[in-house]
Amino acid sequence: MSIPMDEEAARRVIERLNFRHEVNGEPLVVAVAQDADEGKVLMVAYANEEAVFKTLTTGKAHYWSTSREEVWCKGETSGHVQRVKEVRVDCDADAILYLVRQEGGACHKGYRTCFYRRVSPDGDLEIVEEKVFDPESVYGSKLENR
Repeated sequence: MSIPMDEEAARRVIERLNFRHEVNGEPLVVAVAQDADEGKVLMVAYANEEAVFKTLTTGKAHYWSTSREEVWCKGETSGHVQRVKEVRVDCDADAILYLVRQEGGACHKGYRTCFYRRVSPDGDLEIVEEKVFDPESVYGSKLENR
């Protein structure tokens, strides 16, 4: 699959997806972003039809914000864009995998990946990654809405 793709091909992909997850009445698929080179999982979100269509036709990862109830392009505020190199679909067609080249951090908390903590033997969450940017300087007062 070549990304970006033309609109007709993108519509054919969307027809094959199972938007069976629902948040506030919005049909969604689970969307996982994985670093195309390192294989590290960067983030998990949701995507509706419009977000998938925009991803497929622009080559930039788009998602559905369940808190703001709108489509957003990863990096539109931070500049930390995800350039999609390949899209994969799981066996039930209710989850998609974006293989991306991440510019900057994927996590709004300032880390390259949203999975920057691990569960320690005593049940605590311990930070195991370094921050790659200061979220306050990037998002400012918008941070509490993320």
